Amino acid sequence: MTSPSSSATPAPLGAPFRAALVQMRSGRDVAANVAAASAFIREAAAAGASYVQTPEMTGTMEESREKLFAVLHDEESDPALAAFRALAAELRIHLHIGSLAIRASEHRAANRAFLLGPDGAIRARYDKIHMFDVTLPNGDVYRESEAYRPGDLAVLADLPQIRLGFSICYDLRFPALFRALAESGAGMIAVPAAFTRTTGEAHWHVLLRARAIETGSFVLAAAQGGVHENGRHTFGHSLIIDPWGEILAEAGTEPGVIHAEIDPAKVLAVRGRIPSLQNGRRFELIAPSEVEYLHLVPPAAGDAA
Repeated sequence: MTSPSSSATPAPLGAPFRAALVQMRSGRDVAANVAAASAFIREAAAAGASYVQTPEMTGTMEESREKLFAVLHDEESDPALAAFRALAAELRIHLHIGSLAIRASEHRAANRAFLLGPDGAIRARYDKIHMFDVTLPNGDVYRESEAYRPGDLAVLADLPQIRLGFSICYDLRFPALFRALAESGAGMIAVPAAFTRTTGEAHWHVLLRARAIETGSFVLAAAQGGVHENGRHTFGHSLIIDPWGEILAEAGTEPGVIHAEIDPAKVLAVRGRIPSLQNGRRFELIAPSEVEYLHLVPPAAGDAA
C-alpha cells in the first residue's frame, strides 16, 4: 500500500527528453516484423529520441493458437528479443518493446513487454495482467486467455529522467492499475496496444486521455494499425498525451513514427494544480456479503481502515 506522502512527487525527475512511438502493422513473419520495427526505431533514434516504444505484439500478430506455438521461443532463445537488445545497445537508447509473445510454459505464452537499456540489458519486463476475453457487438470474439497466461505483478522502472509505469492494451480499461503506478512514483505510463478498430473508434482517445488526467502522468501508447495478414483490423492512432490530457502527437492508421518532447516538470505542475493522488482516501465498501469484487484488496492486518 502506498502512503499519501509518496504520491506527491514522481521520482526521479530530470531534464526534458524526446520520446518516440513506432506504429506497426505486424504480420505473421517474425523476421519481417523485426526488420520493419528496426527501421522505424533507427529513424526515431536518428531524430533524437532517447526513449522509443513499439506496440503490443511487435514480433508477430497471430491469433491461431497452433500457429503461434509453432513459432514461440522462451525468453533466452527468442530471436526478436535478441535482435532488439543488440539494436538498443547499438543506438544507445532506452528501447521499450511493447510486447512479444514469449513461451512461458508448455501450454501457455506470456504477452510480455521489455524495457531494454542503452547497453542492451533487460532493465524491466512486464506480463500483461488483464486478458482480452470479449465478444464485441459486431460478433468478433477474442479469447486471449486460451493461449496466454495473465501476469500478476505491476511493474515500474526508472529512466534517467522519469519513472515509467507499464501496462499493455486491455489493461487500459482498469484504472486501479494506473493509479497504483502513479502513487508509486510513475510520471509516465506506457500503453502499447493492438486495439481493435471497433473498440478504438469508440474508446481509445477518451480512455487514454482519462488515464493521463486521473494520474497527472504522461501517457504514451504505441499502436498497431490497419488490416493485418491474419485479417484482424486494428485502430492505430498512436498517442502521446501530457499530464493535463492534451495530445502532443498522434499517428493515423499507417505504420510510422511520432515524436514529442517529454518535460517531467509538467508532472509536478499538474499534480500541484490538482493533487488528486494526495487527496485520495481509503474507504470501506458496504455491500452484500455474497458479492465478490475482483479489485478489492483487504487492508493488511493491523492497518487502519
